[in-house]
Amino acid sequence: MTQPLLIEHNDGVDWVTLNRPDSLNALDPSLIDALNAYFEGLQRNRSTRVVVLKGAGASFCAGLDLKHAMQRRAGQQEPPGVTESLDSQRRIADIVMLMRRCPQPIIALIQGAAAGGGFALALAADIRIATKSARMNCAFIKLGLGGCDIGTSYFLPRLVGVSVASELILTGRFIGAERALAVGLVSEVVENGGLDAAAEPYVEAMMTASPVGLRLSKECLNMSVDAGSIEAVIATEDRNQVLCSRSEDFNEGIRAFLEKRKPVYIKR
Repeated sequence: MTQPLLIEHNDGVDWVTLNRPDSLNALDPSLIDALNAYFEGLQRNRSTRVVVLKGAGASFCAGLDLKHAMQRRAGQQEPPGVTESLDSQRRIADIVMLMRRCPQPIIALIQGAAAGGGFALALAADIRIATKSARMNCAFIKLGLGGCDIGTSYFLPRLVGVSVASELILTGRFIGAERALAVGLVSEVVENGGLDAAAEPYVEAMMTASPVGLRLSKECLNMSVDAGSIEAVIATEDRNQVLCSRSEDFNEGIRAFLEKRKPVYIKR
C-alpha cells in the first residue's frame, strides 16, 4: 500500500510530501493520521531543523477527501453525533496547531490547488512559495458550511489583513499566485517545476542559523503575533537573546562571522 506521507531527511532538513496525487492529495483518514503523527513527533526532535512541505503531482492539497467522507457516511444508518463529528473536526485542526507548536520553521511549496484544508496547511506554514499555477481558496463556504475552518480565520487576517481575508472567507473565491504575492500571502512565485530549487536558498539561510536561535525565533514570532503589548514582546526577545548568548552556538557564530566562513554548529 502506498504511503500517504513521504518523509526524506537530508542533513537536518525534512522534505515532507503529501502522497495521494491521484486524489490531488486530498485529506483522507490515513493522511490526516500521518500528518498528526509526523508533526507531533517534531516537538522534541533535534535532528530536524527545517521542514519543507509539498504535494506530489499536480496539486498541493485539494482539502478534505469528500468522496471518502460521503462513502463513509452512506454506510451509516444515522448521521454521526455531535461528539463524533467534533472528534473528526478536531483531528484535522490538530494538524495546524501542531505545525505552529513545532519549533522547526516550515516552508510550504504550493502548486495547483490548495483548497479548503489544503489552504489551511499552507497558511499554517511559516513561509509559502507558489508556482504560477497555484490557486488557493477557503472552499468551506461553498459546501454549505461556515467559511471559517481549520484556523483560516486566525491566519488569513494576520497575513493579508481583514479586508482581503473577509473577501476570501465570505466568498470562497480563488486567489491566484500573482495576487497572492501582491498581498503578501506568498514570498515568491516561480515557474512550474521550480519549487524545490526556489526553496533551497531559504533552507540554506535557516541552516546557517544556530539551532537554538532558529527555534526560539519561530517561538517568539508566534508569541508576538498575539502579544498584548510591546513590553511583552521585548521581554520574550530579551529572554531569547540571553539564552542564545550563553550557548556554544553563539561563540561559533561570532567566530564564523569574523573569519568570513559558514558556521558549523554542534547538532543538538
